[in-house]
Amino acid sequence: MSRQIQETFIVPDHLALQRIDIVAVELLPDYSRSRLQSWIKSGDLKVNGLAVKPKDKVMARDEITLDVELEPEGDWVAEDIALDIVYEDKHLLVINKPADLVVHPAPGHRGGTVVNAVLHHCPELESIPRAGVVHRLDKDTSGLMVIAKSLLAHQSLVDQLQTRSMGREYEAVVKGELTGGGMVNEPIARNPQNRQKMAVVSNGKKAITHYRVLHRFIGFTHLRLKLETGRTHQIRVHLAHINHGIVGDPSYGGRPRLPKGMSEEAIHKVQSFPRQALHAKALALMHPETGEKMSWEVPLPEDMLELVECLKAAQQEGL
Repeated sequence: MSRQIQETFIVPDHLALQRIDIVAVELLPDYSRSRLQSWIKSGDLKVNGLAVKPKDKVMARDEITLDVELEPEGDWVAEDIALDIVYEDKHLLVINKPADLVVHPAPGHRGGTVVNAVLHHCPELESIPRAGVVHRLDKDTSGLMVIAKSLLAHQSLVDQLQTRSMGREYEAVVKGELTGGGMVNEPIARNPQNRQKMAVVSNGKKAITHYRVLHRFIGFTHLRLKLETGRTHQIRVHLAHINHGIVGDPSYGGRPRLPKGMSEEAIHKVQSFPRQALHAKALALMHPETGEKMSWEVPLPEDMLELVECLKAAQQEGL
């Protein structure tokens, strides 16, 4: 289903003699510069009823009209999948994603994803790039995600991610005992030996992860982590790089080194944990329309709570 946009503006005096693409950005802040330029080139955005070029200049009192039909951005199908909605308004949808839920359709997962779910909840998202998804969580990572419900929100959230002003914090249970907090500042790129995985690579993209210790157990540590950048698998790769892979991580975690005398219950809990023990705990951003700083936090899911409690009990029993 397409959506029609019709807007009319009169060029104010202070924007006279400027390029139409620059004026359009000022008058139509809901839309990205590249999208506006494409509408100018296609003739959907006109000046005084005439098609123009992006570099053409406008005069005070010129009439700018936009008449365009927003086509669906993908061929995804809406599906009635329950969402744990933490916050929603006309611009933002914040959800608490469960583990075992893929975010975006792909050849192996055309359905049953977050995108299919949000298209059912908000059908208008079909005309937003990537159905409003501006950042992802791995399939088996749980926690907070924000979805853009408008073009204004999409542009704003992408900008906040690029300028690193969006705050994202995680919790993880990792192998080994960390004595204190720290930072991993190592570039990340595709693993040269295995293109399906990421790795710390000297010529990779800048990646910075901060961490602090919440609880230290015998043989394991519960961490709080803050992302300064947002590379694919960043936390998982960085923790593996410092030899503290995440419990349950099949790709980067490695085999756990179990402390001597560890209880059978604790050993079973660690070895059978069905996913990487990683949860997107907190999210902070500036509201796209009001500029208000907003933040949310959700509790650990049941499986990670049970893991932490089991490790705590094992420690108290002295292993």
